Amino acid sequence: MPTGTRIAAVDDVPERGSYLFTASDRHSEDTEVILVRCEEAPGVRAWVNVCPHEFQRLDRGRGAAVRDEGIVCPKHGSMFDPCSGDCDNGEASGTTLPDVAVAVEDGDVFLVDDGYTFRHEGGEEDGDDGPSSTSHIGF
Repeated sequence: MPTGTRIAAVDDVPERGSYLFTASDRHSEDTEVILVRCEEAPGVRAWVNVCPHEFQRLDRGRGAAVRDEGIVCPKHGSMFDPCSGDCDNGEASGTTLPDVAVAVEDGDVFLVDDGYTFRHEGGEEDGDDGPSSTSHIGF
């Protein structure tokens, strides 16, 4: 069994969308993290829940938008590869989502990143939906 904290079952991570949880970073700051499906091993990847181009939550509590096998930023429509975190289009082109190390074993996902401690399922309890979207792209 991996040394780490169990986050969820792989089956809890939607095929199209994301699974949101909150972790504390090394500075005891809460950070939202999303789990997304990936075709490459281990089958699930974890990313900090923010577009690196301009602060924008990718998952606002209802799952990140996924289209054409990419995680979509709701502000400008840039798409991030779910396996590498790389973006090659739109306003966020040339950026990469910050990764969080996870492991999969026996159908469960474990947080194994020494920089984070699992806090709880779901997003931060701040009551804020984050910045509003100015995107004209519909999903």
